[in-house]
Amino acid sequence: MSLPKINPTKTEAWKALEAHFQEMKGLQMQDVFSKNPSRADRFKIEWQDFYLDCSKNRITDETLSLLINLAEEVKLKEAINQQFSGEKINETENRAVLHTALRNFENMKLEVAATLQKMKHFSEEIINGSHKGFTGKAVTDVVNIGIGGSHLGSEMVTEALQFYRNNLRTHFIANIDGDDVAEKLKNLNPETTLFIIVSKSFTTQETIANASVVRDWFLKNASEADIEKHFVAVSANVKGAKDFGISEENIFPMQDWVGGRFSLWSSVGLSICCAIGFKNFEALLKGAFEMDNHFKKEDFDKNIPVLLALFSVWYNNFFKAESEAVVAYSQYLQKLVPYLQQAVMESNGKSVDRNGKKINYQTGTIVWGNVGSNSQHAFFQLLHQGTKLIPTDFIGFSEPLHGNSYNHNILMANFFAQTEALWEGTFAKKVENPFKNFEGNKPTNSILIKKLTPKNLGSLIALYEHKLFVQGIIWNIFSYDQWGVELGKTVANDTLNAIEENNPSLVKNSSTEKLLTQFLKKLQ
Repeated sequence: MSLPKINPTKTEAWKALEAHFQEMKGLQMQDVFSKNPSRADRFKIEWQDFYLDCSKNRITDETLSLLINLAEEVKLKEAINQQFSGEKINETENRAVLHTALRNFENMKLEVAATLQKMKHFSEEIINGSHKGFTGKAVTDVVNIGIGGSHLGSEMVTEALQFYRNNLRTHFIANIDGDDVAEKLKNLNPETTLFIIVSKSFTTQETIANASVVRDWFLKNASEADIEKHFVAVSANVKGAKDFGISEENIFPMQDWVGGRFSLWSSVGLSICCAIGFKNFEALLKGAFEMDNHFKKEDFDKNIPVLLALFSVWYNNFFKAESEAVVAYSQYLQKLVPYLQQAVMESNGKSVDRNGKKINYQTGTIVWGNVGSNSQHAFFQLLHQGTKLIPTDFIGFSEPLHGNSYNHNILMANFFAQTEALWEGTFAKKVENPFKNFEGNKPTNSILIKKLTPKNLGSLIALYEHKLFVQGIIWNIFSYDQWGVELGKTVANDTLNAIEENNPSLVKNSSTEKLLTQFLKKLQ
């Protein structure tokens, strides 16, 4: 069964939204709370440790009703059921999309359970020191070598949950930049370092090149036979990993039905397991599983991922807001935005619909941001007084992890104040200096979470996974393929050949040829 293939702009709900937008586009809404004292209750959702306030959006009851009609008309519920049931909804690659199966504690696949047990056993041996290096010393450092989905999720979660980390030091090598690899290796001891090579194909150029550099560095102090004590692989290519020198028992499987950017829940998360322990990794999975159930079962008007996606479509396609910001008021979440950029923009950056036709409406949004309150002293000027409408998600936590309530109260005072200031501006106030005028009417969602725990982080990540899925369904695109990544790789192979042959004329593009000529001149 294939996904619904409905052009959203041809639906009755879309046409009704276009008419409704004409009424809403110039409406200053700052006084809605005085006109409707119950608005904050009307536009909120409480779910477990999460509190979503979406009352500061440029919406009314009618807007919400029409957006939900749109979701129903494009058959969102049917699409959700297809994803969770394992239908091959990634049709261009003929694959199912089942990262949710990696955390399904009600009906877990045997292969998933077996992999989790293997991860548990291995990570516990690394943490408790029973796994020894080639000189008999315990592991002190774990290095994840991967790129894209084989890197971003694991690094983000490890950084976010560093409060829960054990004695192991965790490092990440992703960029093909040799200088970065050298810097990472400078302070590592080959006797006490474990390297996790993450590549589904075990042929990813950047990952294998970096792994080869690391392998050569390691062999300056050790023998080929020692590789199996210090290198493990997460891959579907068992032969490739074995040829590298990795023992078969240290190869962790990857499933074909898990896309790279949604793979942190799989064996790709082995570095997370080592950093925070399997118990916390399992809690991360359970948090995601509970968000899965909320998304799958809850009515659309009380469904957090669905509502956030609908608001995004409202601003992107009707207000023509091309980007949306995410600002987390926790330094622990400093890697969240880069992770979301891959998840969202690699998924929904599409210009051909599910019917194979060129799209004449906007699809993927540009996601950007940073942590608060740092962001307030950087790009918030643009949010407050710029000419662009930039809807923003604010993420904050009620409780600090280290108990410093003095700092945390200041942090969260800014969290609350910024959403209010963006919404209220200087509305209804007499401002004689035009440079101090704030238009306000700037939409935000406030996601207030009780505490940054592994479980709550799992729920938060899953929330955004489901949000982008809903957007893709509404925009009638395939969110789970990534053909746009492939062309650049192909061209890079040609340019690499020209560099290695010292022959710029091997490339076809005259601009690239001139650049290569200049580059090679500097090498001589």
